[in-house]
Amino acid sequence: MDLREATEADVDEIRQVAKDSLNSLYTDFLSEDTIDGALEQWYGDSFADDVRDDHTLFLVAERDGEIAAFSQSVLVGQRYGTGQLLWLHVHPDYRGSGMGVRLLVRTRERLLEEGADQVRCFVLADNEGGNRFYEDHGFERAGQREVDIGDETFTENVYVEADIDSDEDWDAIDQLEIDGENVYVSYGEAARGSKSPFYSAYGTGELEERYGWLCGNCDSIDNAMDTMGRIECNNCGNRRKATRWDASYL
Repeated sequence: MDLREATEADVDEIRQVAKDSLNSLYTDFLSEDTIDGALEQWYGDSFADDVRDDHTLFLVAERDGEIAAFSQSVLVGQRYGTGQLLWLHVHPDYRGSGMGVRLLVRTRERLLEEGADQVRCFVLADNEGGNRFYEDHGFERAGQREVDIGDETFTENVYVEADIDSDEDWDAIDQLEIDGENVYVSYGEAARGSKSPFYSAYGTGELEERYGWLCGNCDSIDNAMDTMGRIECNNCGNRRKATRWDASYL
């Protein structure tokens, strides 16, 4: 899986992922006409302008050269201090693969890198799976707001982190199968890498004994650490400097 920033060339693929995602998850509480209207409203002719907007962040996750998921965020507020994750869509064929969690993690990192001191996530109140996703990965519901979709008004739940200044409290843990083994990755425990962060990986869900490190650039646990705390991924060359020079990343 490759994570990168979207370009105008991705517009059609992003639009298709949004369409397939909405039609697979939202038909229980949105009519077909409402979904079609939403797609036109959010991903219509002006969508390419949104991708170019300096205050909008679109990240895409690719699998085998095709876009399988994307996130849409904006920086708002005084000095753009708030990052708002508006949408995170995963194509139905890739749900349950851990792609959504990785995209959430990287989106959060990028918003903080761009200067946000708070990250908010939004999900329609009737979307039970979407609400559970944020609750399971370190966010708590802080309020609600109204959103217009076509001629109808719906309620969105607003999620925030309990304490954004304490990375250890960010409870984003994902179970991955790598080389036939179950590995539990704690995204709240990150170390700066030259290409992407490394995340602590454990052999059990209790996170009692570190198994190793997951390379955030290529999803590999084939890496080595020396006595100075340097980590290098043997698969893609992502590197972490010695511990004495390392700074808090998230």
